[in-house]
Amino acid sequence: MTAFSASTTAEAVVPVERARVWDILVDPDLVARFTPFVSSITAEDEHWIWTLSGLKVLGKGFSATFTERMTLEEGKRIEFTHDPPSGTKERAGVHGWYALSDHDGPEGGVLLETSLEICVDLPLPKLSAGAVRTTMKGVMAQMGDRFSKNLLDHLGVS
Repeated sequence: MTAFSASTTAEAVVPVERARVWDILVDPDLVARFTPFVSSITAEDEHWIWTLSGLKVLGKGFSATFTERMTLEEGKRIEFTHDPPSGTKERAGVHGWYALSDHDGPEGGVLLETSLEICVDLPLPKLSAGAVRTTMKGVMAQMGDRFSKNLLDHLGVS
């Protein structure tokens, strides 16, 4: 196995009240439903267990289950850190955050900022790192675009 990682950041103004966006981001069922390649998210106390499926990396199918410790600052920030159960090795993990703040522009709404880094262990040679990172960035962009569209549709502002 070889570890590969990719990261992304994004921000957008969502023209609704901050509480409406917050309520979605802390609902594991909605987050899973809105995010492509995520088949489920199960909440267990401060952990969310994510299950990914349907991904292809350089022609090889990839699925993974990974555990994230979720730290919430009510209405403002969600931080997530890969935190597998003791003695467990997971093939994927994410570190990152969502930040929400009121947007003072003429349209009002909430400024939603995100940052995340995904790390995966794949049965591919290190020489494929450039191609794997390119693929990962493409998948992350697709996931972000579809999540955004689904979020806006759900909020009735698309």
